[in-house]
Amino acid sequence: MHKAIVVPAPGGPEILRFEDVDLPQPGPKELLVRVAAAGVNFIDTYKRSGVYPMEYPFIPGAEAAGTVVAAGRDVTAFREGARVATAEGGGTYSEYTIMEADKALPIPDGVSDEIAAALPMQGMTAHYLCNSAFPVEEGQTVLTHAGAGGVGLLLIQLLKAKGATVITTASTDEKRELARSAGADHALPYDGFAEEVRHLTDGAGVDVVYDGVGKATFDGSLVSLRKRGMLVLFGGASGQVPPFDIQRLNSSGSLYLTRPTLGDYLLTPEERQWRAHDLFEMVREGTLDVRIGATYPLSEAARAQEDLEGRKTTGKVLLVP
Repeated sequence: MHKAIVVPAPGGPEILRFEDVDLPQPGPKELLVRVAAAGVNFIDTYKRSGVYPMEYPFIPGAEAAGTVVAAGRDVTAFREGARVATAEGGGTYSEYTIMEADKALPIPDGVSDEIAAALPMQGMTAHYLCNSAFPVEEGQTVLTHAGAGGVGLLLIQLLKAKGATVITTASTDEKRELARSAGADHALPYDGFAEEVRHLTDGAGVDVVYDGVGKATFDGSLVSLRKRGMLVLFGGASGQVPPFDIQRLNSSGSLYLTRPTLGDYLLTPEERQWRAHDLFEMVREGTLDVRIGATYPLSEAARAQEDLEGRKTTGKVLLVP
């Protein structure tokens, strides 16, 4: 047996239970990993609340880092004692978790377990956003929301490395200053952000908006785009965007809209390793700062999710068994 967080039915954070569960056993192509730290992400709250259909009960969490304690008979890439991380796990809110060996990322020397747990999901999200969903080029102007969040702080740094002008939003002076410290050229409050973006771009609008906030920012994000600009809607921290008239894309300047998900940008082992390698190397070189904004004991997962949903956190939120 080992300790884990269990979601018995759809509900709020208070539904989460800290319980003894059976220790999982790795299949032929799997690893049993002792969890050093697990990432807390908005997708965990979507699954807990029922926004994403799930079979209940289940153990939440897809992101973690830790040490291999057992490997399946067909696994050749990892052995007991290896340090690994993943953004594509299952049941990581636990003391032990199963990882598919081909989705496990080797943690290089010089990167701590905590940083390795904080980086995969939000780091690879930031990587695919600016390298694949809309490949940003030097000289372009970008709006990314929630600049003090886990994805936002990493995305700002990646965008500045590409030579982009970065406009971002955040809800408080403290968060806006944090976004500026990550490299943002302009950090705005949410109120009236679309009008200010137009002002900052001399009326032209931005080349792309990366929007993980969703419902509360969607309309303003469309208004902020230049003609033939792209809105990359990658999340819904404020709620899911309701159906809308597609003719708005036409009338607003032949806009593009995409609703991507990380899994579709990790389709091959080569793509997965490309993104992870880029990010881990930037950390090792000191050119990417990974901010761990809050750490909670595993038993306090409900409080961690409540704080995340209440936008009380900055950077990455971790659970430590």
